[in-house]
Amino acid sequence: MSAAVRVAVVGAGWAARSIWLPRLASLPGYVVTALVDADPRASAAAADLAAAAARYTGADQLDPAAIDLAVVAVPNHAHAAVASGLLRRGIAVFVEKPVCLDAAQAAELAEAERVGGAVLLAGSAARYRADVRALVDAAATVGELRHVDLSWVRARGVPDAGGWFTDRRTAGGGALLDLGWHLLDAATPVLGRLEAEHVAAAVSGDFVNDPTRRAGWRPDADTRERAHGDVEDTVRAFLVTRSGVSVSLRASWASHEVRDTTVLTVEGSRAVVRLRATFGFSPHREGGSTLTTTRAGVTTELDPVDEPIGSEYDRQLVELPALLRDPSSRGVAIAEAERAVALIDRIYTSARATEPTTLGTGSRP
Repeated sequence: MSAAVRVAVVGAGWAARSIWLPRLASLPGYVVTALVDADPRASAAAADLAAAAARYTGADQLDPAAIDLAVVAVPNHAHAAVASGLLRRGIAVFVEKPVCLDAAQAAELAEAERVGGAVLLAGSAARYRADVRALVDAAATVGELRHVDLSWVRARGVPDAGGWFTDRRTAGGGALLDLGWHLLDAATPVLGRLEAEHVAAAVSGDFVNDPTRRAGWRPDADTRERAHGDVEDTVRAFLVTRSGVSVSLRASWASHEVRDTTVLTVEGSRAVVRLRATFGFSPHREGGSTLTTTRAGVTTELDPVDEPIGSEYDRQLVELPALLRDPSSRGVAIAEAERAVALIDRIYTSARATEPTTLGTGSRP
């Protein structure tokens, strides 16, 4: 691998143009050598962000000898297929969450990684936030783990409403697969390998087709007439692990709230640690991050952990080259993805069994 990681960005949509291409261009350890998108309009829209990159219409046109890493930023349903094709050709892959949508896709990725000899790395930035890392450190002081509460509630922020993001065939799911994946990933360093003995869940879709609830920070969130979304905008789940730890999870693309808030709480036998922040890029933010610990009725605020919005993506890219070089990285992302999709499937299965009579303007999972 050359001193600078030669990168091909596959997919030139919002995520590539707003998150990955600007950061790859600004970091000295990377050079974008190729841009892949079948849509010439998307490719043209990203041209200024990758002026020196060769352009292709398909990932199969990439030369394995000319790149060190492919960043896969295509719609969810294409993640596994595109990543598998690249891995089989010996091209290392960094794929956005969700890495895959089901167990079959996870198996396909594992086989492709084995056959091609290249590594798959997963893009879920929440665990790279400075405030989340501070929470994980503080959680080590709570004693025996009893309960973890994970909540990310947006005031309004349905992504690409009426587009592929709210179509179950192309997205695989709604707020659970999107925000919920981030929450579960952020909690992984605290919970370890989450093996749920019991799962109960409910979903709703009261806002998914309301044009006033669309994500205003995304250019595709406009007031045009769009297709009817058929995924949930809210999921509420309660899990109990095999070791007896309870986990509550709420993820909402939209709600009745005024501000977007992310709250992660870790309760133990000796103390409670709570992080209050706002994940993501939404302008409907509550302010900075606060991290507190409570022991015997006394709450103490820990050192501030604020940082610029999006810093977690920079940090993830800074740490990526070392993961590419580390042989122990092989298989790790796929194993975590297998566990994540298995748990998400159990949550959806529980929600189908207990869904309410009506889901407002939304649709059943």
